Amino acid sequence: MRLGLRLVLGFFLIVGLAAFFVMRVFVDEVKPGVRQAMESTLVDTANVLAAMAADDLKAGEITGGRFARDLARVRGRDPDAMIWSFPKERIDYRVTVTDARGIVVFDSEGRDLGRDNSRWNDVYRTLRGEYGARSSPEAPGSERTVMHVAAPVFDPDAPGTLTGVLTVAKPNRSIEPFIEASQRSIMRQGAWLIGLSALVGVLMTWWLMRGIGRLNRYAQGVAAGEPVPPPPPRRDEIGDLGRALEQMRRKLEGKAYVEQYVQSLTHEMKSPLAAIRGAAELLQEPLPDAERERFARNILQQQLRLTETIDKLLALAEVEQHGWLQRSEPVDLAALLRQAAEAVEPRLAATQLRLRIEDATTPVEVSGDAFLLRQALANLLDNAIGFSPHGGTLTLSLQVEAGQARVRVRDEGPGVPDYAAARVFERFYSLARPGNGQRSSGLGLPFVREVARLHGGEAWLSNREGGGAEAGLALPLL
Repeated sequence: MRLGLRLVLGFFLIVGLAAFFVMRVFVDEVKPGVRQAMESTLVDTANVLAAMAADDLKAGEITGGRFARDLARVRGRDPDAMIWSFPKERIDYRVTVTDARGIVVFDSEGRDLGRDNSRWNDVYRTLRGEYGARSSPEAPGSERTVMHVAAPVFDPDAPGTLTGVLTVAKPNRSIEPFIEASQRSIMRQGAWLIGLSALVGVLMTWWLMRGIGRLNRYAQGVAAGEPVPPPPPRRDEIGDLGRALEQMRRKLEGKAYVEQYVQSLTHEMKSPLAAIRGAAELLQEPLPDAERERFARNILQQQLRLTETIDKLLALAEVEQHGWLQRSEPVDLAALLRQAAEAVEPRLAATQLRLRIEDATTPVEVSGDAFLLRQALANLLDNAIGFSPHGGTLTLSLQVEAGQARVRVRDEGPGVPDYAAARVFERFYSLARPGNGQRSSGLGLPFVREVARLHGGEAWLSNREGGGAEAGLALPLL
């Protein structure tokens, strides 16, 4: 199971369980809370009615007196009330009055007159000066219950003398809609809470996994030897880890890079140094002027070769050390082509070569580093000039194809041998020039390839039909 899924499930499990138990507590507390509130109102009602019934109970007119008439009128009233979207259309109270022995002497519904209620908890405790209340089934075997709350009836002329007990009863089913509505509301709000918590968990996991995923892709790229940019900077532990990995990569790659280049440079310097040493030893001997001049010229050529190798090696090392462009801006390739063509005019004149420029009048913009692109174009032209026959023609063109700007340099030289086709972009690999048999540093085309990679493009070198070679550079358009 992937880490992101584990984080989401873990977060949701913790929040979900916590929310579930909290909701269950709220839901379970709704019913007793509402009943306690109802009991409190019944206590008030019972005591008010007990005071109102005291005169009729003492006078023996409790069944036909004013108290009974008023209650009868109350039972016939329609409250016409809307409570929490629930209509209330009738009075749910039932009032019973017992004498001091617990015998029912008044029943608002007229059912239990003469019954001994002294054993019921509400009457029993009230007759003994305590708070009396009970909850009993509406009918034998019924699951619905009725709450009874009692209040003592005192003699109006002798305060403290108990003359009876008044009980107010209210069915619990009358408050069930409110209990259920409260529970549904809690469950609905709880569902929203869990949903929002899950969304927060997903967003937090996505935020964390995005950073971890970038680190993972970066580490995988480094392990595969690919030049990849470091993860974007962040001000947290993931950002610290990314910076530490980048520093570690730079140190490790820097060490390996230096070792590799020292070995390559040492290998490439052996041949020119050997030639210089041999010529220098011969120059110490008496030689004819022509031979002395030839050996001196050979020393100068080998020195130029060493200088060119070192300069190009430094330029290649600079671009290879970067996995991404250090500077990027809109660049007009058409203008760069014209500048590169002007820069090689002296060499073209010396070898009597002609350069034809095609399709480079309309601006074609790419995003990149103008200096590196100019150097890459110069290397392509240098390579084409070196392999072109005396008096030949070079063609430099720029086309837009499939969302790319494609620069092509065509020559009329011998082309690339089959055995060298797969190696032309290898560092230090070069072919002898057809005119003089000399070889270049073998670093020009690798430089072009690295510049193309930094710009998200590609470089190629292939033979043309009918003779000659074509070198090219493809870059994504801006």
